[in-house]
Amino acid sequence: MKMQHQQRCRKRLLCFSPACKVVFFLLMISTISGQIRYSIPEEMKKGSLIGNVAQDLGLDLKRLRSGRARIVSGESIQYTELKADKGTLVVNERIDREQLCGDVTPCSFSFEIILENPIELHRVTIEILDVNDHAPTFKNTLINLEISESANIGSHFELESAYDPDAGIHGLQNYLLSSNDHFALKQHSNADGLRFAMMILQKPLDREVSPHLSLKLIAVDGGTPQRSGTVHIEITVLDVNDNTPVFNQTLYKTTVLENAPIGTYITTVNASDADSGSNGAVTYTFSDMNGKSSGKFKIDSLTGKITLFQNIDYEKDKKYEIRVIAKDQGGLNDATKVVVEVIDVNDNAPVINVMSFSSTVSEDVSPGTTIAVFNIKDADSDRHSQIKCSVESNLPFKIQSSLTDYYNLLSDVSFDRETISEYNITITATDSGSPPLSAKTTLTLKISDVNDNAPMFTKSSYLGSISENNSPGLSVFSVSARDADWNQNARVSYFLEDAEISGNSVASYVTINSETGIIRAVRSFDYEQIKELLFVVKAQDGGSPPLSSNVTVKILIQDQNDNPPQVLYPVQTGGSVVAEMVPRSADVGYLVTKVVAVDVDSGQNAWLSYKLQKATDRALFEVGLQNGEIRTIRQVSDKDAVKQRLTVIVEDNGQPSRSATVIVNVAVADSFPEVLSEFTDFTHDKEYKDNLTFYLVLALAVVSFLFITCLVVIISVKIYRWRQSRILYQSKLPVIPYYPPRYSDTLGTGTLPHVYNYEVCRTTDSRKSDCKFGRAGSQNVLIMEPSSTGTMQRIQSDRNILDEPDSPLEGYAYKCKEHNAISEKSGAAIKKQSKAKFYITKIEYVYVFGWSVY
Repeated sequence: MKMQHQQRCRKRLLCFSPACKVVFFLLMISTISGQIRYSIPEEMKKGSLIGNVAQDLGLDLKRLRSGRARIVSGESIQYTELKADKGTLVVNERIDREQLCGDVTPCSFSFEIILENPIELHRVTIEILDVNDHAPTFKNTLINLEISESANIGSHFELESAYDPDAGIHGLQNYLLSSNDHFALKQHSNADGLRFAMMILQKPLDREVSPHLSLKLIAVDGGTPQRSGTVHIEITVLDVNDNTPVFNQTLYKTTVLENAPIGTYITTVNASDADSGSNGAVTYTFSDMNGKSSGKFKIDSLTGKITLFQNIDYEKDKKYEIRVIAKDQGGLNDATKVVVEVIDVNDNAPVINVMSFSSTVSEDVSPGTTIAVFNIKDADSDRHSQIKCSVESNLPFKIQSSLTDYYNLLSDVSFDRETISEYNITITATDSGSPPLSAKTTLTLKISDVNDNAPMFTKSSYLGSISENNSPGLSVFSVSARDADWNQNARVSYFLEDAEISGNSVASYVTINSETGIIRAVRSFDYEQIKELLFVVKAQDGGSPPLSSNVTVKILIQDQNDNPPQVLYPVQTGGSVVAEMVPRSADVGYLVTKVVAVDVDSGQNAWLSYKLQKATDRALFEVGLQNGEIRTIRQVSDKDAVKQRLTVIVEDNGQPSRSATVIVNVAVADSFPEVLSEFTDFTHDKEYKDNLTFYLVLALAVVSFLFITCLVVIISVKIYRWRQSRILYQSKLPVIPYYPPRYSDTLGTGTLPHVYNYEVCRTTDSRKSDCKFGRAGSQNVLIMEPSSTGTMQRIQSDRNILDEPDSPLEGYAYKCKEHNAISEKSGAAIKKQSKAKFYITKIEYVYVFGWSVY
């Protein structure tokens, strides 16, 4: 229906229908292949509606807004404006069809509407309909003609043409001549549609009757209302001149290059007059030229030579038609037409207009993505306007033609920002002229980063070391990872992978700075407990989703000489004297004993050396530097003392070295009684001093303990009685007597056959207690107690008790004075070992808090 209505309106326009002359806009003509066409009259007010683009293109208003719809034309004047919020197209600037198109009909201009994300291109063509806004005009207000009275009937006289810039029916349509008796009006039209008039003599002139005639020539157009222009014609009747000049050609055709300089020869017209004298002299003039030919050419009035007077441009006008008048002195004239065709020259380089350009694209876009849309125009014609568009061959882009004169710049391969982060794309447009002209434009395209690279450690694994006994927080070393991505995607953070080392979390040993990768010790390490740390560090970038990589880190704990040697043999006892027996018949090199020591350190820190520091007789013994063997270095004699005291120092090889000292007692004797008599006094003094110190400390501790216990008991009793009184008072119940709990075997051995109620008090240091127990013996060892006199008798007396068969316990004996509970343990107080080894011990009665202990 819309198409039929438009066709009807067009027919009415051609038929001068008044209904179609006042049409403000026509509906959309077509929407084929993204193109629409509108027709509007010229001189519409700014803001006038042209059409609903969104509806005609089938687009949603949201799509117009999100795609940033806009008009691109490459022209300096924007005649239309797109209202993206309403989807309408309105007039932006007053449109003058005559200024826009001149004599060209139909008059139209085109532009493109572009949308982004994704890029869409739609062409819109606006046809400007002419409005009768100009009246025909004459260049001059007065035309002077001189006509001989002898002019023949039928002679014609060229008149000045009127010019109406309007087109079609609104342009110049007719000439009218005021009524008179001598002349009739005849009208003609050129090939380009320009109308001109001439007067035809119908009745001979008589100068003596009418020397002057005044007429009016009226030019009218076909508009409604009709517009007109008038010029006055003053005719002067001359005397007899009965021959009219005649051109030798009715039509002259010539060509000229558009870049021809001013003064270039065009052609020469020639007319002849059969009259003689002044009546035969012919002068040449241009018929009054209007429009595009005005002022472009110059003619020599005497010779008829036509030259170029102004620069011409093929892109503006391709052909010029000129009327030349040949006039004699008697006023007779003839006319001819000169057609000048302009030859195109490749004088216009292509013009590149970038319509849309995405200056930044993601590196993960697929090949074939549109990067830019641009328009290329060449004002030349034919082959001079044929364009070849190209981009540098070493760039990953290609150019694809879309609509006429429109090109798309597409990506040709996948991008990698880590390889190339920016492209300078030079687009070259070259025409097919000779020589060819070209234009270039450069686009800078930045590749935005995508998190497609995981952090990479600078090493495949890391190995470090730290000395033991380090201070917590000490920096061990640092790991480093690099990420080829950019910005946030390249921001690397470091983490410890959750793992266990010796049953503990790795975080309890070391920590890592998430920003710098510096690994620090959390605790102080001990080489003797842990030799190395093996864990995994993860490097993670800041992308979304994040990428990560792992590396194995191994930290070796370096040993320090922080442990002194430990003497394993001979064992140093608290109150007993350990003695090695050497017979007086021992030869040189006799092995007395061997000092055995170890060092828990490693390496050279554990290399031990033995030296004899002190000795009763340094000339009698020596110590092996490496093995710690004590040997005699001379023959033992009767003069040597029985008691020999050796001090051996054991040193390691650390820096600085650590040492331990052991005292070795050697008895030089052949019999045990001799040894016993010598060592009795020696041990008695030492034991006496040790016991005195022990008893003083014990007394102080007992007094303090009793005092504190009394305070606690008194306070507890007070609190207990107060609480009982409160409970009885509130509950009003009879008093329930309290019985202490029954206690089972305190030692937890389960050897008591019955359950008894008793209190137990034991000393914590068995070495200082009067309750002595036998220890396992070793070869060539003599253990003696200080007050050995009378010991054997007491052992024998006590042995009868320990050997009773009914004793429930074996190894210990207890007597409970208050509860009469006895537990015994059998065991020999003194056993004789091979090679005269003895254990001499003492059992004394101690009363502690109600206990009798042997």
